[in-house]
Amino acid sequence: MPLPFPPTKAVLCMASLLCTAAVCGAQSIAVPWGGYGHDAQHTGISAVAAQPMNAIHWQTPVDDHPQYSGSTLYIHYGSPLATRANTIIFPVKTGVSDGFRVDARNGATGTLMWSQPSDYSLPYHGWVPSFGTALTPKSRLWFPGAGGTVYYRDTPDAATGAGGQIAFYGMENYDAAVKISTPLTSDRYGNIFFGFVVEGTVTLPGNIPLLAGIARIAEDGTCSWTSAGAAAQGASGISSVVQNCAPALSNDHRILYMAVHGGGYSSGYLVSLDSRTLAPIAKVRLKDPSLPSYDAQMPDDGTASPTVGPDGDVYFGVLEYSLGANHYRGWLLHFDGALTQTKTPGAFGWDDTASVVPASAVPSYSGTSRYLVLTKYNHYAGVFGDGLNRVAIFDPNDTMADPVTGTSVMKEVITALGLTLDSEYPSFPGAVREWCINTAAVDPAGKCVIVNSEDGKVYRWDFVTNTLIQAVTLTPGIGEAYTPTIIGADGTIYAISDAKIYAVGQ
Repeated sequence: MPLPFPPTKAVLCMASLLCTAAVCGAQSIAVPWGGYGHDAQHTGISAVAAQPMNAIHWQTPVDDHPQYSGSTLYIHYGSPLATRANTIIFPVKTGVSDGFRVDARNGATGTLMWSQPSDYSLPYHGWVPSFGTALTPKSRLWFPGAGGTVYYRDTPDAATGAGGQIAFYGMENYDAAVKISTPLTSDRYGNIFFGFVVEGTVTLPGNIPLLAGIARIAEDGTCSWTSAGAAAQGASGISSVVQNCAPALSNDHRILYMAVHGGGYSSGYLVSLDSRTLAPIAKVRLKDPSLPSYDAQMPDDGTASPTVGPDGDVYFGVLEYSLGANHYRGWLLHFDGALTQTKTPGAFGWDDTASVVPASAVPSYSGTSRYLVLTKYNHYAGVFGDGLNRVAIFDPNDTMADPVTGTSVMKEVITALGLTLDSEYPSFPGAVREWCINTAAVDPAGKCVIVNSEDGKVYRWDFVTNTLIQAVTLTPGIGEAYTPTIIGADGTIYAISDAKIYAVGQ
């Protein structure tokens, strides 16, 4: 189960610690699915309507050697990408504990078009972090390599393509101690951003220490970086970016948002930087909304990344200060784009990146907000919850009292309860399997969203009827770290379950 401390696996987890296109930015229009959360704002909004979910078109492994902990997979698999020509690109884990390659398949048939290995080595971790690729609007594919380097490949729809390798700190200074620790994000100009760690001591020319932080590689190959501490403007205790946290960009692509902390499950800041120079702009200490004097936790085992709404507001998921105080749901923190105003939070934030839903896609909504926010809304059985796991859409500008803590949170607009009873918790009547998404594909044209469940099915949640109107069984069901869903250029749906990617459509 993707809880930070599920009761039946507490020892294991303790060991692991040692819309429419117009709603989105320009990248959203240019690339059907360009990276984690679809675009540089991580909205999850598809410009293409999803196909009816009637059949599995094809399937293939994303892990050649999946390592199970009992019946659970504590592995975050990287998000698939989709090109304009309907090529589906995704990372594959090739070894028992390390090793990756990138595969490209024809979206319609699943035929392998090309495969390229990477020498990337994972950073120190608990749960296996994601290998996050990015596709630029100019159709350049970027993916992580060893020593904090990135590889690029042009013409990704062809069997061969020009490519190369770049180190943001200079290939002449290459050191294997440098490791990329977040997915890559591309802006609309083709510049890419990512977080990295340094496992040891690396000194650059001029006696400059290379410290964990955030890197930028421009479309022309110009590189720059800043440390996590500098991004937090010298705040004490900040030594790293949050693992798996994909950088996000403002709607005009001028501001970069990133989360930094002291490592592990520690506290820290959401920071904003000038996307051109990486100069710090602002920071906000991330607090527990129910205990505002106390810091929230920012776990390296999660995949929460900032989401930027159409109005520029920023959303970021954290865990509560005292684990269990909010039933392990965490919080979806909410700020204005300048990070100077703290707004109403959402009641769920653990291991999740919020998706954006145009208000017009939810006919029952009668409020005034331009857009709504979607997250999973699990209420975990066995750790104070009742097991009535849901997905939910919230109004970011309206409030309700959270039934668990009494804290003022974003108001529920509609929710959907899972359908499959969870036999692991027979003492919890009505408990259902968890929703298993860390970023969900939103289809504004079809007024629906595509969501995965740990019951092994992928569902279409219809906003018009507020029902789960279609489901396709992918696997018998498995507990696993949360996974993304995407929609390809022809409307095919892609979901990951039990170490395989499935193409689902009409």
